[in-house]
Amino acid sequence: MADRVSYQELGLVNTRDMFARAMKGGYAVPAYNFNNLEQLQAIITACAETASPVIIQVSKGARNYANETMLRYMAMGAVKMAREMGADIPIALHLDHGDSFELCKACVDSGFSSVMIDGSHLPYEENVALTRKVVEYAHQYDVTVEGELGVLAGIEDEVEAEHSTYTRPEEVEDFVSKTGCDSLAISIGTSHGAYKFKLKEGEEVPPLRFDILEEIEKRIPGFPIVLHGASSVVQEYVQLINRYGGSMEGAVGVPEEQLRRAARSAVCKINIDSDGRLAVTAKVREYLANNPAEFDPRKYLGEARKELIRLIKHKNEAVLGSAGKA
Repeated sequence: MADRVSYQELGLVNTRDMFARAMKGGYAVPAYNFNNLEQLQAIITACAETASPVIIQVSKGARNYANETMLRYMAMGAVKMAREMGADIPIALHLDHGDSFELCKACVDSGFSSVMIDGSHLPYEENVALTRKVVEYAHQYDVTVEGELGVLAGIEDEVEAEHSTYTRPEEVEDFVSKTGCDSLAISIGTSHGAYKFKLKEGEEVPPLRFDILEEIEKRIPGFPIVLHGASSVVQEYVQLINRYGGSMEGAVGVPEEQLRRAARSAVCKINIDSDGRLAVTAKVREYLANNPAEFDPRKYLGEARKELIRLIKHKNEAVLGSAGKA
């Protein structure tokens, strides 16, 4: 392909060294989804200021929304922005929930340093074959590949499943050896979106299945594990959204103390998307409600960006343990 670009040209890194260091250091690398300029600015600013490695990731829908060519230059700009802030932090650009070989190949060819192929909804052998095909292509260009075993419930972007299926520990060794993937997303009770659990009044969020995680760690020791659907659904933001005209009753997420525990294990990458969306939406709603004559997007998006920086710094420092690990 004549116009194929290497991620190294953009100043990006793949996830291999990131995950090895995270495993050794007992923390998880944050993987923050973004859809627009303000979200990306916030992610880079917060990670630069906390000296944290970071994976900036986009879904298929976000890639279509932002435009694939624009994304390439946004990623390159993100690297330069961090360096101009005096922070030489490792930054990976990752495809979240790639659903086909063709999409993963297009991302590899356009400068992504890491891709996820999600064949978890397929029969086991088909998932293996698809993941292997993506690995064989991506590894030619030293791009790392994330696979998935087990299905997460919930809705986020174009990923949707009504019921979750826990990862079967007895399949992980076979899957990793047959596919050659570099990391594995597992299902231990997290889910996509802002409505992760349906709770009755007085009920607490059920704990993650750490027994499954521990069994997987025993079977593939030292192998990088990924948690999807790991937003905590910050209640402060849910309340702000509802106060200023929104309707998000019953939105709950994964308690931060459970994520802290996961980050100290073989979990090397924790995905956070919904929390960022909630922070942005809450601050935009609040600002416009309190400033009804305002029509300058820089004003309300600037407030959203400021809040997102605060949230991400908190996640890096207090939840994932990635601050100071760049």
